[in-house]
Amino acid sequence: MGEYIGLDVSLKETAVSIRREGKRLWRGKCASDPQLLAALIRKHAREVVRVVFETGPLSVWFFHALSAEGLPAICIDARHAKAALDMAANKTDANDADGLAHLAEVGFYKEVRVKGFDSMLARTLVAARTRLVRIGTELSNQIRGLMKTFGLVVPPASGSKFERQVEALLAGNADLGRIIRPLLEAWHAVRLRAAELGRKLLADARRSDACQLLMSIPGVGVLTATSFITAIEDPTNFKRSRSVGAWVGLTTRRYQSGEIDYDGHISRRGDSHLRGLLYEAATVLLVRSRSECDLRKWGLQLRERLGFKRAAVAVARKLAVIMHAMLVTGEPFQETRTSA
Repeated sequence: MGEYIGLDVSLKETAVSIRREGKRLWRGKCASDPQLLAALIRKHAREVVRVVFETGPLSVWFFHALSAEGLPAICIDARHAKAALDMAANKTDANDADGLAHLAEVGFYKEVRVKGFDSMLARTLVAARTRLVRIGTELSNQIRGLMKTFGLVVPPASGSKFERQVEALLAGNADLGRIIRPLLEAWHAVRLRAAELGRKLLADARRSDACQLLMSIPGVGVLTATSFITAIEDPTNFKRSRSVGAWVGLTTRRYQSGEIDYDGHISRRGDSHLRGLLYEAATVLLVRSRSECDLRKWGLQLRERLGFKRAAVAVARKLAVIMHAMLVTGEPFQETRTSA
């Protein structure tokens, strides 16, 4: 019998527990460095079967680094592990590591697919640009709110027109200008950096055949296509395209117990950012797109019966299914079923 190891990872230290044949062999702590942990594991365990740790901010780095060290690293879902770890009388890092080692030994866990560094790099680019855009919006709203207090109402505008309107209103108020102009300069700098990241994102999408394929769908742009590809990574990770809708959290939850059986709201599990982008793409398809594709017609029929929000969620789920099927087959989006 080999050894089963549980790691409770934190930012500075990692609690380690090693078990064999139902008994704990060793327990201790080590700095949160995969190389140091690999050396410690080799010192106390001769035949490592599994090294288990939960999902978290360091899970991608730990998984790839420990795998490079030749250790059988396994990342498990923290939500599933929490139910078992809560059985301990005292909540400590050492007890959590013991619980993870026990889960590794009995095999009662749900393994999580860890993304590669290339996918994480693209996702970081999308997240950084999105954050800068939000910061720019917050700064512009702050400028509008502060100026409104003094009776200076900035008309609805964006971009350089917004900047000119603010400067025009501040022309006769030097005291207020000394307060608002630093915010305006920060807004301008954030906007420039967001545009730089946006151009890089667009250039990467133009070089990607998969992104170009998904962008043939009405309403799907660079952000949605890139986020979907980096989240899915390999289309063969899903046996059926229908499973993608549930994976993103766009299917209804069900509760059944005895004579009670009802469906609730969508589960909202998985990647919340991707789910929001799919909902946004569905909204564009239903509201702004002029395409006469079958998907839009189906969504408009649902809107008449169920309302706009439910129809948009249904179209978003179907978009996820269609996009995965397109990645599998390599075929572009078909406007109608007859042409397909």
